[in-house]
Amino acid sequence: MSAKMSDLPGAVLEWSTDQVENWLRKCGHSDYVIRLLCDEHKIDGKALLTLTENDLKSPPVSMKILGDIKRLSTDLRLLQKKNFSCLEDLGLSLGPTVQAYSRLKLTNLDEANDFPNEDKSLYDEPTQPLGKRDSRALYLPPEFGKTFLSMAYLFVVTWITAFVMVIVHDRVPDMKKYPPLPDIFLDNVPTISWAFHMCEVTGSLLLLIWVAVLITHKHRFILLRRFFALSGTVFLLRCITMLITSLSVPGTHLECNPRPYGDLWAKIQHAYVIWRGAGMSIQGVRTCGDYMFSGHTVALTMLNFFITEYTPRRMYFLHTFSWLLNMFGIFFILSAHEHYSIDVFIAFYITSRLFLYYHTLANNQVNNFVLKHSFSRTLIEKSIIKIIVVSIW
Repeated sequence: MSAKMSDLPGAVLEWSTDQVENWLRKCGHSDYVIRLLCDEHKIDGKALLTLTENDLKSPPVSMKILGDIKRLSTDLRLLQKKNFSCLEDLGLSLGPTVQAYSRLKLTNLDEANDFPNEDKSLYDEPTQPLGKRDSRALYLPPEFGKTFLSMAYLFVVTWITAFVMVIVHDRVPDMKKYPPLPDIFLDNVPTISWAFHMCEVTGSLLLLIWVAVLITHKHRFILLRRFFALSGTVFLLRCITMLITSLSVPGTHLECNPRPYGDLWAKIQHAYVIWRGAGMSIQGVRTCGDYMFSGHTVALTMLNFFITEYTPRRMYFLHTFSWLLNMFGIFFILSAHEHYSIDVFIAFYITSRLFLYYHTLANNQVNNFVLKHSFSRTLIEKSIIKIIVVSIW
C-alpha cells in the first residue's frame, strides 16, 4: 500500500478489508486486532472511518485489552481528522468542538469555517446525522426581527442625541468668561481650518468599506444588528455625558454662542436638521457644547473595529488601512481644535471597551465549553485555544 494512501481524502472510503489490514499492520497493531476487525467483522474503509472508541469496547467487537483499544482509537482519530470531509459526505456529525469553534468564531463570522472538524470518537459519543445537534453551528439564521429591533433602537438613540445636542448648545459657556481649558495637544498644535472636513471624509470612507463588507458577508444581518446595538449604546452614553457637564469651547475660532431656539417644537425642528445631516459639518451642521465625548471619534472607532473584526485575517492591508483612517481621523479632529484631547481619548476608550466587552461576553460560554471538553488535547493545544479566546478579547 502506498505510504500516502491514508492522506488522500477520498481514498479511505474505497479501502477493502485487505487494505484496512495493511493499514493496521503499518500502524503496528497486533494480529489479534487485525483478526478481530478484518476477519471476524469485515471492517472496510467506510466502516473504519466511522469506528469510535465506544464501538471497540462494546459488543459485538468487545475488545478486552485496554492498550490495544487506546492505540487503535488514537490512530482512528488521526485518520478521521485527515478525512473529515469524507465523514461529512457520509452525513455524519464530526464532534462537539465544531460547535464550540463555530460559536467562538461568531465574533469573526468571516472565518466561521476555518477550524477543521473533529470526530466524535474524541469524546466517546456516537455519531449522529447532520442537522440534529451540529445544525446550530452550520446554519445561523438571520433573525430579521432582531435586526429590525436593533435598527429601531439606533434610530431612537440618534433622535435623542440630536435633541440633546440642541439642549447643550443652549447651555454652552460664554467664550469670554470661560476661555479654552489647558490642553497639551491643542496648546502646541496650530489650528488647521480644513482638518475637520478631512476627518469626516475619512469617516465616510470607512463607512463605504463597512457597507462593502456587509454586502459581501453571508451573515450580514448578524453584523448589522451588532453594529446597530453597540453604536446605539455608545451614543446613548454620550447623551448622558453631554448633559452632565458642559465644557468651555476648545477653540477661539469657533462661533459658539447660545441660541434661543424658543419652544419645544422649534427645538425638535432644529434637532431634525442635526439628525438629517448626521451631525456632520460637510452637511452644513454646526453644533457646540457636545464635547464630552467626541461623536466623530466614536463613529471612526466603531467602523474601524467592525471592519477589522469581520474581515479575514489575511486582509492585513485592509486592516492597516482601516486603522490609519481611524488614527488620522482622530488627528484631524484635534488639529481642527473641535474637541479637547480628553474628549477624543474617552470616546476611543469607551467605544473600544464596549466593543471588546460585548465580544468577550458573547464568547464566554464558548470559552468554558471548549476548555471543559478539551480533556483529550495536549497542554500545547489547550494553550493555543486559550490564546485564541484571549486574542478576541
